[in-house]
Amino acid sequence: FGTKWEFNRGDGAFYGPKIDITIRDALNRAHQCATIQLDFQLPQRFKLQYRAPTSTNDEQTGVASDFQQPVIIHRAILGSVERMIAILMENFAGKWPFWLSPRQIMVIPIDKDIYDYAAQVQNSLHEAGFYADVDLSGDKRDKKIRNAEIAQYNFICVVGAEEQKEVSVNVRCRDDVESKARGKTVPLASFISQLHSIKDSKTMVSRLLN
Repeated sequence: FGTKWEFNRGDGAFYGPKIDITIRDALNRAHQCATIQLDFQLPQRFKLQYRAPTSTNDEQTGVASDFQQPVIIHRAILGSVERMIAILMENFAGKWPFWLSPRQIMVIPIDKDIYDYAAQVQNSLHEAGFYADVDLSGDKRDKKIRNAEIAQYNFICVVGAEEQKEVSVNVRCRDDVESKARGKTVPLASFISQLHSIKDSKTMVSRLLN
């Protein structure tokens, strides 16, 4: 993790040696989340056994020895899921990175004639594995864009007759001030390809790569 490990002397490790990952929230409070711990007690209590090779030389032959007792490894990567989600919510304050966001993309048609194409864009995004909504309300375009910005969608795709003709989307990126003013027209296939790259990179910034 790029941080030096420290001994937590006096900590109550009831089962055996363990590794705890402690993180800090938005208020700098420490929380234990991930933990990996060796457990020598439960195998004894449950009388767990397994057969092992008689020696390292016999592993290839499959010759087994008498039963031996295993060691249980307790592995909780997130710790308490509820606690982890609460910490993430505080940390991001609603501005989730794209790969974690429950509101990734909003599709906004500029008029009713484009509703079918907006639905087509939404379906294409869904099929690509992304969360996409479409605003078919009676609000004006600017109001729809503002609502999507307040809801912290990572990307807003405005579509009109020109985008329908070119099978493209006009993209506004949450973390790119320049694109919020006018948007950037991108072929739909290229947009989806870039979304996959953004998701795979685990970047914290929601903007197009090129």
